[in-house]
Amino acid sequence: MLLTKWKPAENQLRFKNEFDKLFESFFSDFLPESNDLYSISPRADVEESDKDYTVTVEVPGIDKKDLKLHLEDNRLTISGEKKQSKEVKDSNYICSERSYGGFQRTFSLPNSVKVSDIKAEYKDGIVKIKVPKSEEAKRKEIEIKIN
Repeated sequence: MLLTKWKPAENQLRFKNEFDKLFESFFSDFLPESNDLYSISPRADVEESDKDYTVTVEVPGIDKKDLKLHLEDNRLTISGEKKQSKEVKDSNYICSERSYGGFQRTFSLPNSVKVSDIKAEYKDGIVKIKVPKSEEAKRKEIEIKIN
């Protein structure tokens, strides 16, 4: 029987690396090729109520003037650009994870919305877009008599 010295830290690191490879290979079809997810699209929540849809989009570090909302063929698009705050010439970054550049996110809206009444507000890096439903789309409850 061959005896080897047990090295717990080395074994844990090897296990972690193997697990990371397994995780990456399993989800590789779903993840974008870039590791920078923010540059592809900001995160969003879409909620539905009886009266409207609410689209909430996170755009931290972006000025209101650098955002654009556009509606065409029942597709709501939010786009903009996150600009680097200042140019640093004589700095040695140890770590730089923040991303800069343009982004775009598009949401398909149902045909039953009032496009003329869409409203948006921006506060603290969050854009909240209210998309009201048309009267026909609102849920109606009708009591049905049983004979």
